[in-house]
Amino acid sequence: MSSTRYLSLDVLRGIAILGTLGTNIWIYTHPEGLIGYLTGTPESDWRPVELVLQLLTQGKFLGLLTVMFGIGLALQQRSAVRAGLRWPGSYPWRAALLLLDGVVHFVLMTEFDVLMGYAITGWIVAYLMVTTPRTQRRIIIAAAAVHVVVIGLVTVAITTAPRPSSAATMLNPNPYADGSWWDLVMFRLDNALLFRLETLLIFPMSIALFLVGARLFAAGVLDAGGAVLRRRLIMLGFGVALPVDIVLEIGNPGGTALLLSRYGTAPLVALGILAAVAEFYTRRPDHTPGFTGGRLSEVGRMALSSYVLQNLVASAICYGWGLGLAARIPTEHRVPATVGIYSVVIAVVMTFAHVWFRRFHRGPVEWLWNTSYRTLAPQAGSRVVRSR
Repeated sequence: MSSTRYLSLDVLRGIAILGTLGTNIWIYTHPEGLIGYLTGTPESDWRPVELVLQLLTQGKFLGLLTVMFGIGLALQQRSAVRAGLRWPGSYPWRAALLLLDGVVHFVLMTEFDVLMGYAITGWIVAYLMVTTPRTQRRIIIAAAAVHVVVIGLVTVAITTAPRPSSAATMLNPNPYADGSWWDLVMFRLDNALLFRLETLLIFPMSIALFLVGARLFAAGVLDAGGAVLRRRLIMLGFGVALPVDIVLEIGNPGGTALLLSRYGTAPLVALGILAAVAEFYTRRPDHTPGFTGGRLSEVGRMALSSYVLQNLVASAICYGWGLGLAARIPTEHRVPATVGIYSVVIAVVMTFAHVWFRRFHRGPVEWLWNTSYRTLAPQAGSRVVRSR
């Protein structure tokens, strides 16, 4: 962990994990959960503040997390190639375990799980990574083009669809506020296709961003010598994409512009965040993370555990099977309450990670995952010719 590359990598993972909660927390604190969040947010005097807070996180950290998964794949491939091991070799076992984690996480905890989609994407991209850089660039362009077309068609369909004459009907019964933990499990299973639509919608984007992450890592975006590349990404993310993102989200909050920003400009802003954090740590003279970076790095080192834990804590605070605060918070107090709940959740996650790493070197979910992987793939060290 003395390498600047790996130092910034863990910090970036921590930022991505806690950043995704910045979007998801508004779903948790809505009285009708994801269904209510999708059908509309009640107006209040705090609405402008909510728009700004959601603008800061909407899609940016989902994009960053996706790119970080691609960088993680590149790291695994580099390690395998340097050791003379086969690639993707036993990686499909890793993808299968991640898919299992995602299924369990989706069914038992949250309907907006990303692990299932990442597992399938990673499995495909692992094989694409043995192709030439030129082929990978073509795949990135093709996947991005398909993504743009799909998002464009969905946007047109939503824009031209007849608008409902009245507000959406409240969930009755409401499993988020009144149901038990098991009621929510059954609700997710009954509506599994609806809750997995985003994974299908962004599948081409995920392919592209995984490969972009791998290519950026190979190009040295996290290395001291990657300053020119980072400057270009910062300009693209903050100088070009961010202003457009702001116009989209402020100009048409909660409308079709949300699709264009979350799945269009936000991933480009994520590249700017990646480059800015990497630049910061390559310029640190002592090559240490500092207090804040250290806490983020700990969250990043146990990214899977942190992701599961933050969703568990947020669910326990907001849903009816726990404290049930989402249904009890008055509409006019929802925004400050959401900020408070978010602060509590990240404090719990960061404290847990810090305490855990004082005794252990791997997060609990990571330990279980690694133990399962070694049991299922004991021959992971078979050798083969290096990939191209």
